[in-house]
Amino acid sequence: MHELTLPLPAGLWEELQDLADATGRRPEDIALDAVRHAVAQEASRVRVTAGLLADAHADLLRRLGE
Repeated sequence: MHELTLPLPAGLWEELQDLADATGRRPEDIALDAVRHAVAQEASRVRVTAGLLADAHADLLRRLGE
């Protein structure tokens, strides 16, 4: 497992701690869920864009593969 140190502005840190207290979770777990969510969203956008590019240039890609 890798670790990441992330500086948070005071207000955000306090909100994260409040949320953790309210939900009975650790701030680290909430942050990890947020990172997973952000990565999944970006990966989805990248896949959609790659698919659109592949469709738009399918003929060229086919010819390059020959």
